[in-house]
Amino acid sequence: MIYQGNALSVARNDGDIAILTFDLQDESINKLSSAVIKELQDAVKAIQAERNLQGLVITSAKSVFIVGADITEFHAMFARGESFLVDMCQEVHELFNAIEDLPFPTVTALNGLALGGGCEVALTTDFRVMAESAEIGLPETKLGILPGWGGCVRLPRIAGADNAIEWIAAGSQNKADAALKLGVADAVVPAERLEAAALDILARANAGELDYRARREEKKTPLKLNAIEQMMAFETAKGYVAGKAGPHYPAPVEAIKVIQKGAGESRERAQAIEAKAFAKLALTDVCYNLVGLFLNDQLVKKKGSKYEKQAAPVNKTAVLGAGIMGGGIAYQSAYKGTPILMKDIKEEAIQLGLKEARKLLAKQVERGKLTTEKMAEALSNIRPSLSYGDFGEVDLVVEAVVENPKVKDAVLTEVEGMVGENTILTSNTSTISINRLAQNLKRPENFCGMHFFNPVHRMPLVEVIRGEKSSDAAVAATVAYARKMGKTPIVVNDCPGFLVNRVLFPYFGGFSALVDQGADFERVDKVMEKFGWPMGPAYLLDVVGMDTAVHAQAVMAEGFPERMAQDGKTAIDAMYENERLGQKNAKGFYRYEEDKKGKPKKVSDERAHELVKQVANGSQEFSDEGIIARMMVPLCMETVRCLEDGIVGSPAEADMALIYGIGFPPFRGGALRYIDAMGVAEFVSLADSLAKELGPLYAPTDKLRDMANRQERFYASDSQASQGQA
Repeated sequence: MIYQGNALSVARNDGDIAILTFDLQDESINKLSSAVIKELQDAVKAIQAERNLQGLVITSAKSVFIVGADITEFHAMFARGESFLVDMCQEVHELFNAIEDLPFPTVTALNGLALGGGCEVALTTDFRVMAESAEIGLPETKLGILPGWGGCVRLPRIAGADNAIEWIAAGSQNKADAALKLGVADAVVPAERLEAAALDILARANAGELDYRARREEKKTPLKLNAIEQMMAFETAKGYVAGKAGPHYPAPVEAIKVIQKGAGESRERAQAIEAKAFAKLALTDVCYNLVGLFLNDQLVKKKGSKYEKQAAPVNKTAVLGAGIMGGGIAYQSAYKGTPILMKDIKEEAIQLGLKEARKLLAKQVERGKLTTEKMAEALSNIRPSLSYGDFGEVDLVVEAVVENPKVKDAVLTEVEGMVGENTILTSNTSTISINRLAQNLKRPENFCGMHFFNPVHRMPLVEVIRGEKSSDAAVAATVAYARKMGKTPIVVNDCPGFLVNRVLFPYFGGFSALVDQGADFERVDKVMEKFGWPMGPAYLLDVVGMDTAVHAQAVMAEGFPERMAQDGKTAIDAMYENERLGQKNAKGFYRYEEDKKGKPKKVSDERAHELVKQVANGSQEFSDEGIIARMMVPLCMETVRCLEDGIVGSPAEADMALIYGIGFPPFRGGALRYIDAMGVAEFVSLADSLAKELGPLYAPTDKLRDMANRQERFYASDSQASQGQA
């Protein structure tokens, strides 16, 4: 044994080849924490001291290679400032350069995921062999940073500047065949032949058949591009990537600039440029929030996984109510491999549901994500039915009929008599109380809410709503099924609107008050889109549908009359009364025309402005900051109340639900992180000033005032949130 640590070991094989194996103890994956980097430094020193070696193979004993750096260390590490981060990167550069400069050929055998720092380790060796199922990539820009351990230097020299830009700016995971095509991989083999292939490459390099020294030289010298080629490659890419990333995400464009600045430099000079840029980005709010988002996501997944372990198997399901929503649920279930019965009382609804599923599957075939055989297989997983014939065999039922308590009540009590004693019943309701729907059920312990968001195939969130009588078994099975469907389930307790709609409607309340006092709704949309929302509130209402919004608003007003009851007629009511329902009938706050792809495109409509003026009571002018405050404070305040009321279990779950459910700007980290960023005391002061004029919807809670007085935050320590990697 040449070296033995907790995360890696180095041993000679039967001959003169050193095998460095990553195998982090007590973990299912390998990641590069600061402790692992220290071990790698010691291991490399031991390799350098070993005599008569003819080659090095870097490999992994786990099902992944290395999934990246340890993200749980990021917030604490980044808080140490720019010069610390530059030094840290330079220290890793020296280590990776030492691997690259070993006096014999080197190869990495990639058996699984090699991401971020894991990819950068692989780029240090002369050759890379990949198992057919392995994937490689540099996802750092998704965390608001850029590859800081040589990725921006080595990848362009191995794969070419344009390919490196594409991989790094997109932060993509790339399959083995794509890596082979670009020269990032030298061979792709079945997993069982990986080590043999790696040893074969070393033998050929030692025999002079493969020139490893020439490859090495290429990685250490400037890029072979003349000035015009450089300008073409980098300037075009910057414009394109800036357009795709948008103004709130600087990392992708910054990464291109780093590649460009380092293109004419030697290895060490280019690495110094990379280290400085990494440190600068690591200190931005965007990076802080995106790292926090990753940790929150890990926490949510961990909780979901815990439920999944307790759940009885869900192998066959049913959806009640076909149509667009039912069809979307059926598609998602079938596409992810769980057979589903789709029942409706009308044949035309069944056909509509099947048409929706077919359309979504056909799109996957068009994109090359599915073969026609797989599409046929997925479609055969959906069994349409006008009767309850086979319902005795299903493990879980999703009721997705109209949002009307009487209809839902009738359907749920009826289906309960048709299923087995242990079948879980769920309701896809967006606002109706689960406790209320459970009242007439014989087995309320087998019932909970399963709220999908529209469109089902796109929206990652599923709210799993626990009623007073819902059993742990019912909740666990529902969470497990949502995860099987590829969704992110978040468990919440029952209340009007649950979590997401309860928080969304105060935001719409802020919008209604603004418009009532004279704000132009198109300007409000522009301001909130500039703030980072995917669509402004008027546009979002058109997408949700005015009838849905009016119904949900009534539920919220009944549940929280003090804050959410509205005096007089709002702009939303005016649209609804004039049958302007939004996208569903091509007119709402905007008019909708089909674009070339057949998608609805919004167009300004004078009639909508006239209707809003008729109900407006003021003609105030508002600054952009004033609009943002009036929109964001009620949304954030209601999120605080949901946390205080125990509707949601943690700040992480609350923030993830808003990001996944209503498109809260990810780079801002969520409503509670937004309050933290502003400062709790500053937020309370802003809320108080608005509450004087606008009432209880804006008023801070007593607990929030206490937090402000004690200078507390919602995220006391991000590093405790979860386990992660980059």
